[in-house]
Amino acid sequence: MGKRLKVGGKAKNFSLLDQNKKEFTLKAFKGKRVLLSFHPLAWTPVCSEQMKSLEKNKLAFDSLNTVAVGVSIDTVPSKKAWAESLGITNTRLLSDFWPHGKVAKAYGIFLKDDGISGRSNIIVDETGTIRLFKNYPLGQLPDIQEILNFLREMPKINPSEKKQRK
Repeated sequence: MGKRLKVGGKAKNFSLLDQNKKEFTLKAFKGKRVLLSFHPLAWTPVCSEQMKSLEKNKLAFDSLNTVAVGVSIDTVPSKKAWAESLGITNTRLLSDFWPHGKVAKAYGIFLKDDGISGRSNIIVDETGTIRLFKNYPLGQLPDIQEILNFLREMPKINPSEKKQRK
């Protein structure tokens, strides 16, 4: 793994395509919270459960002003077929395929020897600041309730108010 970004630091902006070939750019979500849910590979049991938990909790994320996305090194066509097989229709699954693992590398969670990202949940607040950066063992399903509870306890930030205070 490379140099990992830290809680309190600025999230690195990026643009990736989702399973529907629609561009997702992190900075376009300023004013919202973003959960970047990195998973090693599509079509594997733990990763499938991780992405289904995002889909199942979409309304909870919406109520917490949060956009939850899945990110892995898989190709866009693979992500599309996988999303369809899992019944995922509301959660964007982002392809960090090319340049291979560029976003995972930027966040310091690319596993070079395996050619995949680690399993991590990263919460970016309304101003682009990292508020949670949690890594998990590759075979461990992240606890979605832990993520939702963290989001519930996070103070709400109005980006325009923060600029005025500077």
